[in-house]
Amino acid sequence: MIWNRAYTLEELNNRPTNNMGGLLDIKFVEITDQSLAATMPVDDRTRQPMGILHGGASVVLAETVGSVASNLIIDENEYAGVGLEINANHLRPVKDGLVMAICTPLHIGTKTHVWDIKLYNSQHKLTCVSRLTVAIVPKYT
Repeated sequence: MIWNRAYTLEELNNRPTNNMGGLLDIKFVEITDQSLAATMPVDDRTRQPMGILHGGASVVLAETVGSVASNLIIDENEYAGVGLEINANHLRPVKDGLVMAICTPLHIGTKTHVWDIKLYNSQHKLTCVSRLTVAIVPKYT
């Protein structure tokens, strides 16, 4: 297991919601020994004017799941994992339903983590691939 302890979905979903992830109704749905998954609805909050999922909303989902994953690995009393770089390739439009992000590690170091994050639509078709680099920094005071 890559996490610093066993976490439950209830713990992850009870994190503060007065932030971007909460505004977009991102919910954690699976945690395994090597991955973390979350969903986000495709609705008026997350669509662009053409009626499809906004690429920025996909990136918010990817960065949310990857950042939370990093913070589940480190000692949160001493360090914080913060996004350093993210990229995304949008492969297929999504009009409605849920998108699911599945996050797996590419590199877990002491100063950086790199995550592979794939987004899927409700039909389990790949819609976006993203890579997130998280910086591990001393906890802010």
